[in-house]
Amino acid sequence: MRHVLVETNWVFAYAAPGHHKVLDAVALLERARANDLQLHLPALCLTEARHAILNKCQPRYEANAIRQFLARAKSEQTVSADQARAAREVLYLFERQVQTEIGQLDDVLSSLHTMPGLEQFPLNERMLERAIDLARSDLWLKPFDQAILAAVLVRAEELRAAGETDLCFCEMDADLQPWADRGGAKQPLTSYYDDARVWVYGDFNMDSPAMPHDWPDFIPPRAR
Repeated sequence: MRHVLVETNWVFAYAAPGHHKVLDAVALLERARANDLQLHLPALCLTEARHAILNKCQPRYEANAIRQFLARAKSEQTVSADQARAAREVLYLFERQVQTEIGQLDDVLSSLHTMPGLEQFPLNERMLERAIDLARSDLWLKPFDQAILAAVLVRAEELRAAGETDLCFCEMDADLQPWADRGGAKQPLTSYYDDARVWVYGDFNMDSPAMPHDWPDFIPPRAR
């Protein structure tokens, strides 16, 4: 079975209100529930995702920007009174819907605790020790990213020790992606993933490998 590691950005993409939700993140969980793959999530990501959703998805930020545009456009007569009225009605519906979804956020996150196909794991002693080692490296990661990377690498090692070989990591955060902006490997991050035999993807649908790895004995998951 394929084992897919995810972190905070997957939780955000899955649990955020509709206009921020990523359908590929939802589909990934559905595949796990159908026993097509197994998801692994560091438990501390739930708290970080909740904080990010509550801070970034409040409807008033987006709605107020459009209201300011409407006020200016109406005074400049580039938008009619009827158009402005219709737009405000839509904004009202938008705010109500997003507020409802944010009000359900804790229930959505709680449901992940017992979701089939999704295993949440706490940081163990090996992961904490690895995070300390990463802090001494040349990655210059933030402390939370160090903890996430340590959790992913050690969890991958644990899975390999249990005989699992099809290990993937879906990562949207550029700081933890092992490729540079202009292509090529980002070291020493690439070596860490290579040593753990983790195939990294830059999306949630895993259509193609995110970058080539120098693994002579490894067949990319898509080719199997």
